[in-house]
Amino acid sequence: MDGAVVSPMPEAPLARINFEKTPPESPNNYDGLPPLAEKRYDDENDRVWNCGAWFEYILVVVLSSLLLIAASILTIFWIIYYRKGFNMQDPKLQFNLHPVLMVGGYITLSGFSILLYRICRCCSHLIVKLCHTFFHACSIPCIVIGCLIVWDSHNQTQVPHFYSLHSWLGCITMGLFVLQFMLGFFSFLILLCCENATYKFRSTMVPIHASFGVVTFMLAVATAVTGLTEKAIFELGDSYTQTIEEGLVINSIGVILTGLGIIIPFAVRRSNSPANYKVYVTERI
Repeated sequence: MDGAVVSPMPEAPLARINFEKTPPESPNNYDGLPPLAEKRYDDENDRVWNCGAWFEYILVVVLSSLLLIAASILTIFWIIYYRKGFNMQDPKLQFNLHPVLMVGGYITLSGFSILLYRICRCCSHLIVKLCHTFFHACSIPCIVIGCLIVWDSHNQTQVPHFYSLHSWLGCITMGLFVLQFMLGFFSFLILLCCENATYKFRSTMVPIHASFGVVTFMLAVATAVTGLTEKAIFELGDSYTQTIEEGLVINSIGVILTGLGIIIPFAVRRSNSPANYKVYVTERI
């Protein structure tokens, strides 16, 4: 009996069968629903910002808003004070509506639409989307009327169409703007009626829509700057090289637009949260 070897107890077959029949549950997948997001932009409101984050946020929002408003106001001032305002009966004065409407639509309204993802931190996601769409929708009449006006003005003054870099960039910008609006309206508003089924598609389209939105705004800035340069050379001629007052105003508009081309992409792609919690504003789309 002392030298006998005691064999271990055999494994219970019932326990093994029950273990094999019960696979581990996935914590992030219930009834076929999409995986739960780890963090969203809305959750950032629960975190405490430091002084530097608040300073950066206020600086970006205030400076962007002032530059967006200043771009339209200074353009209207330039047209009224130096270019004799608007008159639909005179082709040259009719053309003056073109820069005002294009800067107002492509720059100011579209810029505020993009900036909403930085400003509206306490609103619900759906409200921000609707405001974003509303501002872009308001810019559409400005862009369409501005294009029709310049087309009619060129026809009356026998100026050829689509020969300059400004017009080429304008066509590219308009094409991207139309695609962006249709994609955003369909993907992030219409498809919300079946949110779970379209979750993967919308999550895939987020970086595409966000990146091309910034690209479209940058192209709008480039188009406006080339248009201002073209107008200054045609209207002012050799006096433009003499640093006259109107030339300074035109250059100031161009500098404001360039500043917007820097600060708006920074505003929407820069995280303003503490260093241990990074999330881009465009993830809210």
